[in-house]
Amino acid sequence: MTGDELRAVCLALPGTTEKETWGEATQPGEATFRVRDTIYVILAPDGSGASIRTSLDEQADLIDAFPAAFSSAPYVGRFGWVSVRMSAVDGDVLRGVVERAWARTAPKAIAAALREHGG
Repeated sequence: MTGDELRAVCLALPGTTEKETWGEATQPGEATFRVRDTIYVILAPDGSGASIRTSLDEQADLIDAFPAAFSSAPYVGRFGWVSVRMSAVDGDVLRGVVERAWARTAPKAIAAALREHGG
């Protein structure tokens, strides 16, 4: 999955907005994807990787199952976030991780409505 493909997956999820953060005049920021201003995915400026909000259990499972692709994210790994090297993991696996991150972040009513409609 490319950075543009990850962006499309995130923006297709209800209530998601994109906001660039942590940039400076001489250095681009990172695209963050949020629901109600709570971040669930941070895309690397070059689009090669991302940090994704997971549970601690999911983080451990992903690192065990895909050690070449997933690692504990710097600074926020202790809260369950993972870093992913997108070229090292199947797009369907990554899409599932992103969708679960969104569901963990979205208001419960929105997440439930999407599940009921087959999303």
